[in-house]
Amino acid sequence: MNFSPSTDLVENVTFEEIRLGQSAHLLRTLTLADIQAFAAVSGDTNPAHLDAAYANDTLFHGVIAHGMWGGALISALLGTQFPGPGTIYLEQVLHFTKPVHIGDTLTVTATVVGKDEAQKSIELDCQVLNQKGARVLHGTARVLAPTQKVRLPKVQAPLIQLFDPEARFKELLARSAGMPAVRCAVVHPCDAESLTGAMDAARHGLIIPVLIGPELRLRHLAQEAGIDLTGVELVWVAHSHEAAEKAAEMAAKGEVEVLMKGSLHTDELIHAVLAQPKLRTGRRMSHVFRFDVPLYAKPLLITDAALNIRPTLLEKVDIAQNAIDFARLMGVPTPKVAILSAVETVNPNIPSTIDAAALCKMADRGQITNALLDGPLAFDNAISVRAAQIKHIESKVAGDADILLVPDLESGNMLAKQLEYLGGASGAGLVLGAKVPIALTSRADGPMNRVASALLAQLAAHNARRDHPRESW
Repeated sequence: MNFSPSTDLVENVTFEEIRLGQSAHLLRTLTLADIQAFAAVSGDTNPAHLDAAYANDTLFHGVIAHGMWGGALISALLGTQFPGPGTIYLEQVLHFTKPVHIGDTLTVTATVVGKDEAQKSIELDCQVLNQKGARVLHGTARVLAPTQKVRLPKVQAPLIQLFDPEARFKELLARSAGMPAVRCAVVHPCDAESLTGAMDAARHGLIIPVLIGPELRLRHLAQEAGIDLTGVELVWVAHSHEAAEKAAEMAAKGEVEVLMKGSLHTDELIHAVLAQPKLRTGRRMSHVFRFDVPLYAKPLLITDAALNIRPTLLEKVDIAQNAIDFARLMGVPTPKVAILSAVETVNPNIPSTIDAAALCKMADRGQITNALLDGPLAFDNAISVRAAQIKHIESKVAGDADILLVPDLESGNMLAKQLEYLGGASGAGLVLGAKVPIALTSRADGPMNRVASALLAQLAAHNARRDHPRESW
């Protein structure tokens, strides 16, 4: 007799009901998420399970499941189906015969081969076969079977949200594969973080750094940080203002394609760029954050959280278009732009709602192009389909935004930092709207964030090459 469980209820099989030869089974297909979750829970981070490059050189020729993952499937069968709730493990013997690879579908079967009336225990033969019928795991289990009948609602397993910042970072780095490094003026990198970040970006083949700053200070800093400056182009200036001016001048002359902020204030660098007419494009400069957020299914852009304090309606047009063009560069053909406010209805007492409505109409008239815009939208219904449904919002943007256009710098900056420090997001930032992209990093940014910002700048610079080819590059 085979046991077939209800889809909504869990009903156990008591010792008295169990017969010799009775069996149950379950099916499970192995995913990478299964391996990652098992590693996170168990602490077993053996590279054979998590490092594809390492695993490819082993005798298994690829990532494989933890052996005890298969054992856990047997435990799941015994604890939830047969005999089910009330079962207590006494003993489990396992023999591992074949590896389990990602995509393998396993059939787990437990068959009763013995009963002990005195102890109310049963012995089960356990077999785990893959989709080809090959046995990957087998053994015997001895359990105390339940003696009282129960029929309970099925308990849903807790949701495990897996987020691997390093994997996301490697995925982002892969976008620059085959692209040559771009010459980048690193402006006043006079702290360990900014100098290390620039050299890390160079090591990844993203930029050719041109360090602009005070000679003695930079050499002393490099020595303290163990950074070798051999072969690195250095431009000596006295202070941060001069560094910003020199970098902007070099960009205007076409000597560098990217600017990267060091330890100077943002307004120093932006002021120097604005002072160079050749770097202007006729569009408002604005900042875009790109975040990988653990609880969001795709990268999320936030603009402007760093440059424009209280942008006007027309300035928001440029801010939106800069972000849209960048999203398209990052592979989103028609970005969905959620124009944020505190509420999702137009309210004359909340100016950002009026701006949002106007921006949507301007997009309808072709004043903002290549995107879907909707607003005003509150943050919840901009990123949550469920929140949008509850509020009866019919929108192609709500719940699926690629870009969040914030009302002002204060709200955007707080949102960005909340995502990073409370939400575990990893981010990078870029200033757009000038002839050259500007990698704008924060003093609190870690090495991965700084390299990611350099990568975004490299991609933007190569896009500019296609739009405005120059023989000098």
